[in-house]
Amino acid sequence: MLTFQQLATVTNGTLLQFIVAQPVVHLLTDSRKLSQPAGTLFFAISGKYNDGHKYLRELYGQGVRQFIVERTHNEAGLNYSKLFPEANFLLVPNSLQALQQLATWHRQQFNIPVVGITGSNGKTIVKEWLAQLLSPDELVAKSPRSYNSQLGVPLSVWQLNHNHTFGIFEAGISLPNEMEKLQSIIRPTIGIFTNIGSAHDEGFASRTQKVQEKLKLFKGAEVLIYCTDHELLHEQLQDQTIKTFTWSRLHQADITITATTTAGHKTIVVYSYQDQKQRLSIPFTDEASVENALHCLAVLLYRNVPLADIQDRLDKLHPVAMRLEMKEAINGCYLIDDTYNNDLAGLAIALDFQANQPKRGSRTLILSDLLESGLSEAALYSQVALLLQNHDIDKLIGIGQTISHHKLKFSCEAVFYNSTAEFLSQFNANDFRNELILVKGARVFEFERIVHAFQQKVHGTVLEVNLDALVHNLNFYRSRLAPETKLMVMVKAFAYGSGSSEVANLLQFHRVDYLAVAYVDEGVMLRENGITLPVMVMNPSPDSFSKLRQHNLEPEIYSLELLQLYLKDLPDTTTRQKIHLKLDTGMHRLGFTPEDLDALFPLLQQHPQVQVVSAFSHLAGADEALHNDFSQLQISNFRSMASGIEAKLGYTFIKHILNSAGIVRFPEHQLDMVRLGIGIYGVEASGSEQEALKPVSILKTTVSQVKNIAQGDTVGYSRKGIADVAKTIATIAIGYADGYDRRFSNGVGQVLLNGKRCLIIGNVCMDMCMVDVTGLEVKAGDEVIVFGPQITLVEMAGRIGTIPYELLTNVSPRVKRIFYSE
Repeated sequence: MLTFQQLATVTNGTLLQFIVAQPVVHLLTDSRKLSQPAGTLFFAISGKYNDGHKYLRELYGQGVRQFIVERTHNEAGLNYSKLFPEANFLLVPNSLQALQQLATWHRQQFNIPVVGITGSNGKTIVKEWLAQLLSPDELVAKSPRSYNSQLGVPLSVWQLNHNHTFGIFEAGISLPNEMEKLQSIIRPTIGIFTNIGSAHDEGFASRTQKVQEKLKLFKGAEVLIYCTDHELLHEQLQDQTIKTFTWSRLHQADITITATTTAGHKTIVVYSYQDQKQRLSIPFTDEASVENALHCLAVLLYRNVPLADIQDRLDKLHPVAMRLEMKEAINGCYLIDDTYNNDLAGLAIALDFQANQPKRGSRTLILSDLLESGLSEAALYSQVALLLQNHDIDKLIGIGQTISHHKLKFSCEAVFYNSTAEFLSQFNANDFRNELILVKGARVFEFERIVHAFQQKVHGTVLEVNLDALVHNLNFYRSRLAPETKLMVMVKAFAYGSGSSEVANLLQFHRVDYLAVAYVDEGVMLRENGITLPVMVMNPSPDSFSKLRQHNLEPEIYSLELLQLYLKDLPDTTTRQKIHLKLDTGMHRLGFTPEDLDALFPLLQQHPQVQVVSAFSHLAGADEALHNDFSQLQISNFRSMASGIEAKLGYTFIKHILNSAGIVRFPEHQLDMVRLGIGIYGVEASGSEQEALKPVSILKTTVSQVKNIAQGDTVGYSRKGIADVAKTIATIAIGYADGYDRRFSNGVGQVLLNGKRCLIIGNVCMDMCMVDVTGLEVKAGDEVIVFGPQITLVEMAGRIGTIPYELLTNVSPRVKRIFYSE
C-alpha cells in the first residue's frame, strides 16, 4: 500500500513536514465530501473559483492528517507546524498535476485490459452497458457516473484494486492538450470513439482539431473500435497507425450492418461478421441507444464472447439514469432515485448528493447488496457502514442476502429483507414521514418497484431544476468578483420559483455568505430546513419581530417608523441585534433618504445592542446602458451616505449596491458585497453575458389527448381558436393555475413537442391548453417542453411584454419540482 513518504517520489514533490506514517487510501479534492478521515489524502487545488488551501484547518479539525499543497507556510498564510502539529505536508508545483501523477503511477501497477472511451455523446451509456455486459466474465472497475474530466479521471482510476480483472473509463476534454494527461492515467488497451458532434466545439480551432486531440487517448492501445459512418473521424484515422475494429451501416467494415428494423420496443439488427450473417435484437428503438448498443456489440465480438451469450446479455440491458433526481414522495418525504446500478463509488456519490439536500426529518437509505466491488464481503460492508456513519444516515433498509448477513456492522437504526419482493410485501406508507430517502440498488433488485411505491401521485406538469447549472451560474458570477467580495444570493419568492430550501441548501453547501428573502415566514422555513447561513429579511413587519429573533433572522430597516417600532419591540437584553439599513438613492421604493439620517443616528446611539451589519441600496437601471449616468449617481450617493453613517456610528459595516446586472456592468463598485438574484437562475439581466449562463429550469408537461377537428371548428373558451383548415390538436396538461400566462393564448405562445415548435390554439384554460400539432406524430403521454434551453424564458417574456422574473415566479407551487444533478 502506498505510504505518504512514497508520494514525494511519485509526484516529484518536497516534504515540508512528516509526522505520522499513514497509508494513502482515500483521495479527497473537495473538503465538503470528506467521509473517512483516516487514510485520506487531501489535494489543496487552487482553481478558477476556489482555493483548497482555505480548508486545511477545517479538514485538520475533522481528522485529516495528510495534505498535498501548492504553497509554503508563508505563501499560504498558515504556519503548518504550529497549526497542524500532527499532519504530513507535501509541497508540489500543482496539486491537480500531482493527483494525475499519482493516478498514473497507480494505473501502472495493473496489467489488465482497460477500455478507454471518448467521443461527443454516449460515453457514459456505453461505459455502463459494457460493465453490465462483461460482468459475467470480469470483475469490472469503471468511472462513477460521468467522471471523465481532468479531475474525475484520476479519481476513477484510483478505484482499481488487485481483485479487478477489467477497467472501463471515459475521458472528456474541452480544450487542446488535455487528452495526453488522461491517456497516461487510463492507458487503455482497447479504445472506443463513440461519435463526433458539436459538444465543446468552442474550445477548438476546428472540429478536425477536436478529433485529432481526442484520438490521442488511444496512443499505445492495441485496438480502436469506432463506426466508420462518422466521416470526419474515419478520415482522420486514415493517417493514424492505430489498429482498428470497425462497424458500419454504409460501408464494408469488420461488422457490416445490413438491415435494421423496428419491432415493438426492440430493434432487429442484421449484420455480417467474419463472412457470416447474424441477427440480433436490441431492446431499444431510439437511434442513440442503438448506436451505443452497437459499440458494445463490437467490443463483445472483438473479445470473442459467444453469440448466444451476447443476445442473452443484451436482452437484460436497461436505460441508464444519467442524473441523480430528488422528487416529492408520500407523506412529506423526498426521494432520491439512483436505481440503475450499485457500487461503492456510486454509493459515495449518491450519499454526497443526499447530504447536500435540506434535512427534512431523518435521512433514510434503502440499499441493495453491492455487486462486483473487488473487496471481500467483510471489508466491503465495513466500508459501507463507515460511509453511512460519516454521512449521518439515520435509518438503513438493507435488501439482499449478503447485506443482511453483515447487519451487525451497521450502527444506525436498520432493518433487513432478503429480497425486494419481501420488502414490498411488508411496505406500509405510514412508516415513512418527512424523510429524505435515497434508493440505491443494483439493477437485478428492480428497485424501480420501490420508487413507484413511494412516488407521490401528482399531475404531469413538472419543473425540473438543474442544480449543476445553478452552481455553474454561481461560479460565473463569483469569477467576476474580487476574492474579498462577499456574496448575498436572493432566494425570495420560492427562490424565483425554483424551490427555496433546496436552492438555499445548495448555496450553503457552496459557501455563499448571505441569503435574502422577502418575508419572515420564508426565513423561518429556511431555518426549519437546516439553513444556518445569515438571512436578511427584506420586508419585515412589526408582528413578525419576535419570529425574527427566535430564528436568528436579520431585518432590513428602511424607514424611521419601522426602526422605531423595531426598537420598541426589543426585549430587555444586551444581546446583539443585527439589522440592515436600506438607503434610497433614487429608486424611490423603500429606504432612508439623506434627510432622514439626522433622526436615525440618535435612535441607534440610544440602543447600542442594535448593530448595523450592512447598509445597501438598489440600482434602478443597472441593466440598461442608457441609465449609466443615473446608476453612477446612485452609487456615488450611496457611498457618501454610507460613509457618513459609519462616521457617526463609529464602526464599519458591509456595504452593497450591485445586483446581478450591476455585477456584470459595474465591477469597479463591488464594495464589500454584491447581491445575486435572477442571474443565478440563468437569466443575465443586462443581456450582454447570456451565453455564459446555463438555464436552470425546464418546465415540462404531457399531452392528455389528441383529436382531429374540421375546418371552421373552434377551440377553447369564447371560441377564440378557429381552424382555418382541418387540424390536429393536442390538449396539454398545463394552464394559468400552473403559471402558464393567459396572454400566451391564440398563437402567441409556443411549446416544443417531439422536437417541433407548436402554437397554442384558443385561450389558455385554468388547467390545460390546446396546441396545433397538425402534421406531427403525437400521442397521449408525449412530453411537452414549455420553457427550457430551446424556448427560453427571455424569448417567452418578450412574446407577452413582460420580464423573465414574472414567468419564473409564477410557476405554481402545485407544479411538482424535480431537482437533479448530472
